[in-house]
Amino acid sequence: MTIIKSEFSLALNQVATERGISPNDVINSIEQAILAAFKKEYPDQFNESITTKVNKETGMVKIFNDKKEDITPPGFGRIAAQTAKQVVLQGIREVEKKMIVSQYQSQIGTTVRGRVIRFDGINVYLDIGRAEGLLPREEQLKNEKYELNSTLLVYIKQITNDKFGNPKIIVSRSDPKLIEELFKREVPEIANGAVEIKKVVRAPGERAKIAVFNNQSAVDPVGACVGQKGIRVQTVTDELGGQEKIDIIQWNKDEKLFLISALSPAQITEVEVDDKNKRAQVYVDETQAPLAIGRGGINVNLASRLTGFDINIVQKPKKEVKPKTEKEVKENPTN
Repeated sequence: MTIIKSEFSLALNQVATERGISPNDVINSIEQAILAAFKKEYPDQFNESITTKVNKETGMVKIFNDKKEDITPPGFGRIAAQTAKQVVLQGIREVEKKMIVSQYQSQIGTTVRGRVIRFDGINVYLDIGRAEGLLPREEQLKNEKYELNSTLLVYIKQITNDKFGNPKIIVSRSDPKLIEELFKREVPEIANGAVEIKKVVRAPGERAKIAVFNNQSAVDPVGACVGQKGIRVQTVTDELGGQEKIDIIQWNKDEKLFLISALSPAQITEVEVDDKNKRAQVYVDETQAPLAIGRGGINVNLASRLTGFDINIVQKPKKEVKPKTEKEVKENPTN
């Protein structure tokens, strides 16, 4: 049996070169596969002394017994040719898979736009270029609906192997790094180093807080991230589906001031800090307590994660203003 020389040689050398091995190693793989095919087709003839030989120049396949006699069965050439082709194609696929993984390995920590192409239960698969990205349930946004052929911006988080050893490119919509990358893209002051992102925390799909700091005194870090008429922060919000509220906080080395900012939009009356135990007692008026805590505790929890302090909100009752007596009004009419 002879495989067309040009086709065989081209495929053989391609696999050998791209896998970084010798053509002899590829030939050995083909011979082992052909032996397995012979054993399956002719179990009565097979024994441990049976060998096979593939001519790497012509692609001709021969089966020999222990006496080196040619015992290639009539018609076995077609089976051998198909087996050899499968081995070479599989080798090419493995090479391509490794090259793709290598390409995306260098892109971990960046964003890419993907198109939803299929679903596997609760998992979503996206076309991200030369490969598929897997968006598992834990990396999805709360209440976000994924539809076939819709496009999403995702964060390339990591590459893992499934139980069969196949690489999976894990992408995310919920990772805090996605917000960081979006602001880097939208805010030139971050890209040129004038503004630094200190930390991002999220309740994915609901709310996020990002702490920023100016490395140049002339730059307002919060204003730079918000943008004129809020256009920059709105662009980031829109990329996240439009539902996630983003609080931009100015980082401050003064822990009390940072805590006050982190709990915005609530107005804080007083802050007591226990540096040793990383605890903070925060006092607010009754009217400000709901804002400080947030729905379901989301605001105080995010502020706690952003600052690194265990925050306890303490309400101060609103002081009652006693009406003035007639005598007090006459004595001090301006107050």
